[in-house]
Formats: sequence, C-alpha cells, structure tokens
Amino acid sequence: MPKNFLETPIEYLKGVGPKRAELLKKELNIFTFEDMVEYYPFRYVDRSKFYSVKDIISDASYIQLKGTISDMKLLGKNRKQRLSAQFSDKTGSIELVWFKGIKWVKDKIKPDVEYIVFGKPSIFNKKFNVAHPEIDAVSDQEESLNKSFQSFYSSTEKLKTRGLGSKGINKLMKNLMVRIKDFVPETLSNEIISNLKFISRKDAILNIHFPKDQRSIDQARARLKFEELFFIQIMLLKNKIIRSQKIKGQKFPLVGNYLNRFYKDYLPFELTNAQKKVTREIRTDLGSGKQMNRLLQGDVGSGKTLVALMTILIALDNNFQTCFMAPTEILANQHFYTLQKMLNNLEISIDLLTGSTKTSDRKRIHKNLLNGSLQILVGTHALIEETVQFKNLGIVIIDEQHRFGVAQRAKLWKKNVIPPHILVMTATPIPRTLAMTFYGDLDFSVIDEMPPGRKSVKTYHYFDSKRIMLFGFLKKQINLGRQIYIVYPLIQESEKLDLKDLMDGYESIVREFPLPEYAISILHGKMKPADKNYEMQRFVKGETQIMVSTTVIEVGVDIPNASVMVIENAERFGLSQLHQLRGRVGRGADQSYCILMTDYKLTNDGKKRMETMVRTSDGFEIAEVDLKLRGPGDLQGTQQSGILDLKIADLIKDEKMLKYSRDLALKILKEDPDLQKEKNFNILQNFKKLNSNKANWSMIS
Repeated sequence: MPKNFLETPIEYLKGVGPKRAELLKKELNIFTFEDMVEYYPFRYVDRSKFYSVKDIISDASYIQLKGTISDMKLLGKNRKQRLSAQFSDKTGSIELVWFKGIKWVKDKIKPDVEYIVFGKPSIFNKKFNVAHPEIDAVSDQEESLNKSFQSFYSSTEKLKTRGLGSKGINKLMKNLMVRIKDFVPETLSNEIISNLKFISRKDAILNIHFPKDQRSIDQARARLKFEELFFIQIMLLKNKIIRSQKIKGQKFPLVGNYLNRFYKDYLPFELTNAQKKVTREIRTDLGSGKQMNRLLQGDVGSGKTLVALMTILIALDNNFQTCFMAPTEILANQHFYTLQKMLNNLEISIDLLTGSTKTSDRKRIHKNLLNGSLQILVGTHALIEETVQFKNLGIVIIDEQHRFGVAQRAKLWKKNVIPPHILVMTATPIPRTLAMTFYGDLDFSVIDEMPPGRKSVKTYHYFDSKRIMLFGFLKKQINLGRQIYIVYPLIQESEKLDLKDLMDGYESIVREFPLPEYAISILHGKMKPADKNYEMQRFVKGETQIMVSTTVIEVGVDIPNASVMVIENAERFGLSQLHQLRGRVGRGADQSYCILMTDYKLTNDGKKRMETMVRTSDGFEIAEVDLKLRGPGDLQGTQQSGILDLKIADLIKDEKMLKYSRDLALKILKEDPDLQKEKNFNILQNFKKLNSNKANWSMIS
C-alpha cells in the first residue's frame, strides 16, 4: 500500500475489484481513491420531498412516491419485451416500466410491501409512467440512503452494464467516505479558511457527495471551486516567479543599425500607439537579463508581424539568430515572403524550412545555421527536428502557438545553452478568464488598435435560397477586379463527406463561373504541398479570381485584393474560426465583405453565432460569446495542456472567484515566494503534490 492512503489503487475499494477498476480507469480516468473522491456529482435531487400520484405534473424532472406495487406483467416479445407494473398510493396509480433487468426486478418486488419509488415521469398514450425507477422498501431506505439529498454522477454505457450507473457510483462513494474520512488533508491555510469563512476540506468532501441540505452543497462547492482555481494560480504564478528569478535570459543591450535603419527608412506605415506600447514592453524584457516569455495577442490585421519583425531586429543587432515557427506550410511561406520583402534592403540572411524543403537546401540551411551566417529561419514544425542546430539562438517566435503540442514547443527552448527569449503570438482573441488560466504564467501584451484606414468588413448571413443573388454579387465584385474566397468546412471526423461537399461546391461554381471568363483555384489539406503552393501562388498573382478552399487558409494568408469571403455551411464553424476566416479579407483599401451561408435549420447556438458575427467585428467580444457557447475545453486547443481539466469550477460562472483567487495567490507569493512560512505549510504541501504531476509550464507555455 502507498504511504499516502488517498493514493491507494481504486481496485482495493469495496465493491470495485479488478474488472470494475479497469473500466473506471478507461471510462472516467479514476485510478486511485483520491481520483474517486474528486469525481464530483453534477446534480442533486431533494429526496426529503414526496409527491402524491395526483400531484404529478408534466414538467417535473424527478419525483418520489410512497406506496405499493402490483399487477406485474410481461408485455411484448423478444427484444421488445418489457415489464409493466402498477404503483398505487391513496390518490391514484401510475405505470412503472422496465426494458432491462426484468428478472432482477421481478425477484426483488414483493406483494404487500410499501416501497419508495424515485424516477423521471414521462407521458405515453396520454398517461404518466416512470421508466426504470429506483425502488427501495420503506424499511430499507432509512438505513440505505439516510439522506435527504441524492447525488447524481455522470456515467457511461460501459459502466452502466457493470452496475456503475449513478446509483452504483453513489454506493462506491459511500464505501469510500467511510474509509477516507480521517485521511483528507487540509490544503488551505487557517488564515484563508477563516477570512473566507470556508468549511474544512474534510467537511467539503463529505458534503459534496452526501449533503444534508442545499446550504451544505453551497458551502462545499464554494470551498472546492476556490481551492481548484487558487492552486492553478499558485502553480502558474510560482513557476513565473521561478522563471524570472532563476532562469537567465540573453541580455540584448543594443538597439543598433538593423532596427534603426528599418525604423527610419523602411517602416511600411506609422506604428499605432498599441504597437509602440507593445514594442516598448518587449524591449524592456530583452534588456532585463531574464528570459522573456510573452504572449502577444492582437486581432487579425492589427500588425503583430511588424512587432515580431522589430523584435527579431533587436536580436540581430545583438548578434543572435532567430527562428519564426508557424503551424502550416501556407502560413510559414506567407511569413517568409512578408519578412523577406520587408528586409529586402537590409542585407539580412533569411531562409525557409518546411516539410517540403529539398534535401540539398536542408543541408545548406543546417550548415549556415551552425556557422552563424543564417540569421533568420522561418518554418513549420520542421524547425524542432534534432538536426536543426543553431550557433546562437536568441529569440523564438511562435505564431498561433496553441496549434503546436507542448512537447513540440519545448524542443525549441533547448536549442541554446541559455534558453532563448520566447514571443508567442495569436490572432485568436482570448477571453480574460482563459488568459488568467491557460496563459497565466506568461507576460501579456495586447495590440488593441487597428492600423488607420482599414475599413470594417461588412458581414451578412444568407440562407441557401439567396444563392442566385450571391452569385450575381460575386460576379459584380470580380468585374471590379476583386478576388474571392469560398470556404467549405473540413472536419477531421468526416473528411470524406466534407471533401465531397468541397468538390460538389467547386463543380457548381465552375458551372456558374465558366472559363475563360473566370479562373478558379482549389485548395484543401489532402493536396501535396507543391500543388497547394502552386494554387496559392496563382491566386496571389491574380491569375485566378476565385479560391475554393477548406480552412487551410484560416490563418496568415494575406492577399489585399481579396475582398469577399463566402463561408459555406457556416453553422459548422465555431465563432473564433469564423472570425479568423473573416480576417482574411479587409486587408486592402477596398470595402470587403463576409457572407455566411447556412441551411434554414439552425440550432439556438448556431443562430447566436450568426447573429454575433453580423453584429460585431470585435474579436474580444466574439471570444467571450464563444467561451459561453462552447466552454473552455474546446477553445484554443486548451485540452492538450491539462491545465483546464477542471473538476468543479466553471470559468464562465466563477469568473469573480477566479480573479479573486489569482489576486490572493499573487499576494501570498509576493510575501512568501517559496511558501516557507509556517502559515503556508498546507499550501506548500499541496503545491508540491500537484506540481509533481504537471509539466513545467514556465518552460513550455
């Protein structure tokens, strides 16, 4: 047995055993007693209240009745067989129905015994019935339930077949509480518990699973939610402190010839105040002697790449190399050509490394990196290969970093003896609550101002019936010399279906826009890189007027002459993705348009997404709506981090608690950075335990 009783393997809990343990591990990720303790109920039902049959109403979620069961009979044949029985009290009767476990139910129910029946009423043939109710003899219930509130737990079909539906899990939890009630350690300081009027952790655990009343549920939830959010912040902020104090960074004291010449002679447009502010923040970081770990957030078209370029030039002024990593070849190519064009007059060596780079070119790049003659390397995940070695890497810039796995990003940090400075960029606006958690250990910069002269993209939502009108509008735009994107969804789980949608759409567009008057490009993820590049270059050069594509053009593609974005099946995209796609147009001087095409059958969430896109172009407002609609786990690929695997807290509902927990964690760590004071002993012990199970976020966020 382990030293810590809570780390006892779950198979040793009464009622589990090896087979059930395997299922609990696979289905619910429950390996130990502690995992089970932290598997919290999602709902409670007041079992102190009893209904009479005559009081049952159609919108009742669950009812509890007391009476007798009679007239049991089998109906139907074979797989459609069901067991029917009549439940009666003094006010009337109602049918009970079972489709499974029929023999067990028949053996259990006895005549002339008073039962308590609990279940969800439904209507069949204009009469109420209850399918698969819970049944306990009145004489047994006092002993077996002994509570007024019943907890409900999420389960799976596989678990239910092994008797581990909600009721089965409830029984295991009761067995567990008996064993662990003297082994629940306190994790918060007495000061926090007293100031916030929290119950103890032991009481919180008992009350969350077996509450006596609503007040005990509320007290348990408040305590456990705060604890969960507080320790996320302690971990993030403590790692941030460790990094700032103990992880040295290259010091870049010079702002020299490269940056000064570029700023004076080749800056493409006047910087916005937001760009100037962010650039000052980065310059301060680079001159501090500590490793920079900064997130640069800015809406599509706000000028992040220009800020990144000036950051690169500071590194070059101090004789350091830089690399710029992007998630797709299209985006890597885009960044390479943009940087190459901007640096054309500065005699700076820059190269591109992707999965499509020829072997001879790879060898040349590897050689030039090692001898230091190659100053800037742009590329995809090919940059993290072990064969890619730098002479003196000073800065790593990562675009749309959430698309890279944690382990992938970490490999870049190790390409220099002293870790390089890190600038992470994203065009996907991040809600405040998400930023405080997923990016909580990074310094945070926001470009919240668009370059002057950019017109807002006009956005419209049309149903399929408006397609003829749409084609007429597109022809007018092409006749004005504009170019058009038409984007189809491509969702991994149904690639064949979606690829068919794309090809069907392409064929209908070819029929509507015939050669030689119109030229059309097509682009999707199944194409070879060389073919993708060929089609993209045709569109960039204006040789084709329409680009029919999947979401491979979602980020980074910058073609000022493209002024119309048509998004087919727009209801199948999330809000953040729709906003990203819209950001591909509106990059030139002409008025641009985004057309959202959908079927008439829209869910409420689908309607909300379309309404939000039409109403606003504010990326932060869109991100907040998206968070409320989808939840944090689906946003930004955050599930890969493990940090948002929240067991009880809710980033949306508990935003105030999140902010308070962060402020309190910051205050405690400022007073006691190593948590060595006696009053913080409990916090330190829990931090050590949690941190031993987490990756080192200070190095890989």
